[in-house]
Amino acid sequence: MKSTLEKFFSSYITTISLLLIYAFGLAVATFIEKYHGTMAAKAMIYYSPLFFLLQFLLVINFIAIVVERHYLKSKKWGLIVTHFAFIVILSGALVSHLLGEEGILHLREGESSNRIAIRTADKTTFHTLPFTVELVKFTLTRYPGSASPSSYESELLVHVDGKTTHERVYMNNVLDVKGYRFFQASYDQDEQGTILSVNRDVAGRNITYTGYLMLIIGFIFCFAGKNSRFMQLSRRLKELRNNSLVIFCLFTFGVMQAEAKPASPSMMEAVQKYVVSSGHAAQFGSLPIQSVNGRMIPINTFSSKVLRKLHKADKIGNLNSDQFLVSLLALPDMWVQVPFISLSNKELASYYDLTEGECAYIEMFDSNGNYKLQEKLEEAYNKIPSERSRFDKDILKLDEQINIFHQLINYQMLNLFPKKDDPNHKWYSPGDDLSTFSGKDSMFVSHIMGWYLAEVQEALNSGDWKKADEMVDMISKYQQVRGNSVDISPEKIQAEIKYNQMDVFRQCKKGYLILGGLLLILSFVLLFRQQRWIKSVAWLLGIAVFAVFLFHMYGMGMRWYIAGYAPWSNSYETMVYVAWATVFAGLLFVRRSRITFALATLFGGIILFVSGLSWMDPQINPLVPVLKSPWLMFHVAVIVAAYGFFGICCLIGLTNLVMMCLIKESNRIMLSARIRELSIINEMSMLIGLALMTIGTFLGAVWANESWGRYWGWDPKETWALITMVVYAVVIHMRLIKSLNNSWVFNFGSIIAFYSVLMTFFGVNYFLSGMHSYGQNDNVYGIFIYLYIYVFIVLIVGFISFRKKFQFLSEEISNTSERK
Repeated sequence: MKSTLEKFFSSYITTISLLLIYAFGLAVATFIEKYHGTMAAKAMIYYSPLFFLLQFLLVINFIAIVVERHYLKSKKWGLIVTHFAFIVILSGALVSHLLGEEGILHLREGESSNRIAIRTADKTTFHTLPFTVELVKFTLTRYPGSASPSSYESELLVHVDGKTTHERVYMNNVLDVKGYRFFQASYDQDEQGTILSVNRDVAGRNITYTGYLMLIIGFIFCFAGKNSRFMQLSRRLKELRNNSLVIFCLFTFGVMQAEAKPASPSMMEAVQKYVVSSGHAAQFGSLPIQSVNGRMIPINTFSSKVLRKLHKADKIGNLNSDQFLVSLLALPDMWVQVPFISLSNKELASYYDLTEGECAYIEMFDSNGNYKLQEKLEEAYNKIPSERSRFDKDILKLDEQINIFHQLINYQMLNLFPKKDDPNHKWYSPGDDLSTFSGKDSMFVSHIMGWYLAEVQEALNSGDWKKADEMVDMISKYQQVRGNSVDISPEKIQAEIKYNQMDVFRQCKKGYLILGGLLLILSFVLLFRQQRWIKSVAWLLGIAVFAVFLFHMYGMGMRWYIAGYAPWSNSYETMVYVAWATVFAGLLFVRRSRITFALATLFGGIILFVSGLSWMDPQINPLVPVLKSPWLMFHVAVIVAAYGFFGICCLIGLTNLVMMCLIKESNRIMLSARIRELSIINEMSMLIGLALMTIGTFLGAVWANESWGRYWGWDPKETWALITMVVYAVVIHMRLIKSLNNSWVFNFGSIIAFYSVLMTFFGVNYFLSGMHSYGQNDNVYGIFIYLYIYVFIVLIVGFISFRKKFQFLSEEISNTSERK
């Protein structure tokens, strides 16, 4: 008989328990790091003896199960290679921890050193290098006219073995010398010194990378091997479909973002009296300007952003954003009286006696010309962000809108004029201090805006826009002559204007929501009436979804071309990509399940709806230096694609639970079959998602190794990615435990697991500190209302379906499956 110890180590219950403890420990560590620092988290969790013991127990557990279950004899190569790869990766991490060196080399220009500082929780020690490094020059390059760094570079002389070599180190360009790797980490504030991170981990890195390669090979076996779980599920799904009816689903979620609000009659009387020619506005809107972050954009992009900021819409009445901007610049006295500035807080409107819904700039000042918001504004700024009330937050937003309007009517923010030989390639606005210009340039930039607006005012009365057009052409020619130090692509400027006008992702949102909803309705109808014409309509809707999907991909391609980098570097872009990946996942299952395709389409629309909310910033921004890496494109593309598949799992799980709630004796056989079919698709989608999440996470480790000199640093973002991997691994493996081997547990687990995705995607970026917090947004709290609704629905559906599960789960999905 087996001993108690043997039973413990070869038990699947032990596997699930250890994985849950592992995930919980990792989650706790991220919050320890937030409140007590990185060193505390490493000492208490990551590098603690108990944590090493936990990982060792997981290794022993896997080996014991392989021996006990005779996996080698059954030739489950995908399972064996994949799990053994994790052992190799853990071994590499252990070697790195025990034998690797990681330190800092700080150099000033003209200074040389052969000592690196190694910092621990207790002290700082120094290690002597077998060579000397000298800093010749440090160069910080900023985006034109901006304080934001574009790149930073250290020019070095390396004195090794009696020879001197000239080297350069910058972000994502590593220097290798005798096993030591140098990375550009930071720099001194006076830009006269550099801080290089130094890493020596040849053995650990090679072992770890071998594990990554084994992992990819293992996944290939997992999805292509005849005896793999994925192929078993595929065969079972085919058998079910040969005898299946069309799937029934009552789950639907349709929500449309509010479109542009119609202007009030009084406002229309004011602004429609003088309408800027659309042709002239388009010409003005195509002029390039320099944004605050240094990117060259068309005025159309700027005007669109400003109008959305002030009015929360893309139009004012029949005026587009370019017409609005030209009109505002030419007729500021009129616009200060127009109530068009969005104001949603009724309490704020009542307190300051402002027009509710939309107020005018002039309303912000009392009869003595004093700014009404000043007192409460100072009180709000003096509070820490967590203590600010809704009133405080809204007054800060309103003040920002008023400041934008004030700068516009004073001709600021429009950086139209390049200055010849400016060292920072800065462009200036008509309202800036233009005393730095001299000669003819000074005369031109000081007067051209006044001349131009005078012609606009004349044209508004006469209808003849010829002279105003000529003025815009003069500005354009000046930019071409004086702005040649900045790379301006006319093709990209026109492409960006087209991108703005097409509004691709809003149109895709409408398409996905409408088409996905109709597909669900047809699924309901086909449940009761199997008619050929209904199937034909469903087929046509599928073609329409594919067309929208291609349009979605076209929009992403346009954004890629305009920005010059893959469009998934910030929160907005990532949401757009997740929506695309979700619909793509649905298309993969379109022949297997219409309901899955409909849910994926609908969910893609919901994600685009969320991306269009006011707290998401859709602007194209320059990349921070660390993101300028080819590994970024692969890492983010793969890991975010996994989110799409996990989203499908969540929706299918919720759909199955709803169907469980609706089962009665009269429909038991039919709906039970549908639940089994969808559960198989759910598991197949989860297997794909887990593989992508795992590969994407370790591609991120490669990126980290090439950018920062370590492939794993327990940053909160990468830690939560690992937690997500573990959570979904738990859901996948729960079927191996007899008491958990049923449809309700698996589908409910697929819903709950999605919370780890939400935490990885949203929570870490906004609520935890770390190297991945590139896209923070103070208005993220707006999403909580949707998360609360989601939690409420899950709890209600989960409770009802749990009470009814014993009434209908007579044939569990896993009864005909083979155990691992």
